[in-house]
Amino acid sequence: MTNLKAAVIGAGFVGRAHVDALRRLNVPILGLLDNTPERTRQLNEQLGLPRDYASLEQLASDDAVDVVHVCTPNYLHFEQCSTLLRAGKHVICEKPLATTSAECAKLVDLCGTTGRLGAVSYNLRYYPMCQEAKAIIASGAIGEPRLVHGGFLQDWLLYPTDWNWRLEPELGGELRAVADIGTHWLDLVTWLIERKITAICADLATVVRCRFKPRGLVETFQAAQASNADEVTIRTDDYASLLLHFQHDIRGVMTVSQVSAGRKAHLSFEVDGSEGSLAWNSESPNELWIGSRKQANQLLTKDPSMMHPATRHFASFPGGHQEGYGDTFYQFFREFYEYVASDRSTTARFPSFETGHEKVLLCESILRSQRDRRWVALD
Repeated sequence: MTNLKAAVIGAGFVGRAHVDALRRLNVPILGLLDNTPERTRQLNEQLGLPRDYASLEQLASDDAVDVVHVCTPNYLHFEQCSTLLRAGKHVICEKPLATTSAECAKLVDLCGTTGRLGAVSYNLRYYPMCQEAKAIIASGAIGEPRLVHGGFLQDWLLYPTDWNWRLEPELGGELRAVADIGTHWLDLVTWLIERKITAICADLATVVRCRFKPRGLVETFQAAQASNADEVTIRTDDYASLLLHFQHDIRGVMTVSQVSAGRKAHLSFEVDGSEGSLAWNSESPNELWIGSRKQANQLLTKDPSMMHPATRHFASFPGGHQEGYGDTFYQFFREFYEYVASDRSTTARFPSFETGHEKVLLCESILRSQRDRRWVALD
C-alpha cells in the first residue's frame, strides 16, 4: 500500500483532515494544490510537501501520483474528477460527488472506461461503533428493522454574520444542509440497514434569510466579522425534515439543521427492530446503546475485544482509548488504499462513485418534493 503516492486538492478544514489521515497511513503525499499559486506554495511549505502544483493539469500529468484527494467546493468536483480519471488517477472526492446526477453518472461511467477507482468521503460509516451497529443488525440480534430516526444538528451558521462558501448555490448547489450533512445521515442509515429509500416527503426552510458576506476569505467553522461585509439574501436550506419510506416497509424520519445552538456535530440514529433497538450519536462516538423490552438495556463501549470479529479491526486503539472524527478518515482511506493495491477480486466495501451518484439522485428527489409539496417516489 505504501508504494502508492497521493496528492490533495484543497487545503481547507477537510483537506487538512485528509493530509493527517494519509500521514498516519504512511502514504507519501507528493504535493497539494490550492486556489492560488501563492497559497499553494505557502501551504506546501507549512505541511512539508515537496511539490508545488501550479494547476490541475500539472498535477494530473504527474505520473508519480496514483491517487488524488479532491477537497474543493462542490461546483469544482465534476471538472476535477473528470480530468484526473482521464489522466489515469484514482480519486477520492468529498461529497457531494457533483452538483447534478447527470454529472455523477458521467463520472461513474468514466471509472468504468478508465479502469480507475472512485470513492466519495462518506467517512462517518467508519466510526468503530457504527461498524459494530451494522454487524449487530446483520446478525439479526434486534430482529427485523422497522423504524429509523435521527438527524444531524450543527450551530456553525446560527448567526447572520456566519459565512461560508456553501451558502452560495453557485458554489455549493441548490441544497445546503441536506447536501452537506443530511447526505451523511442518509448514507449511514441506508448502509446500516442495507435497505434503499423508496419514497421521500421533504420540508425545507431557510431560517436565516439575510446574511453578511465578508469581503475576504472565511474558512469553514471560523467566525466571520460583521464589518466590511455585504448584505445578501440566502436561498439555500438551513433546516430540513424528511419523512422516509425504505424497502421492506421500513419507515423513517430525519431532521438536519445548521442553526441549532450548542450542537457542534450531533449526528444521531436509532434503528428500532422487532426484537430490540440500537442508538448512537457522534458526540459520544465510543458508545452504542442497545435497547430491549425483555431485559435491561445495555451501553456497549468501544472495545475491540468485545466487538464482532469482522469489525474489531476498525478500532485503532484498545478499549478505554477514545476514537473520533479524524480516525474515520484513517479507516476509510486504509480500506480504499488496500483495495487499490489488491488484485480487486472481491467486492469493494468503501463508498464508491456509485454511492455518490445515489445520494445526488436522493437530493434531486428531495428538491422535487419540497417544490411540489408532495411525496416523491424513487425508482
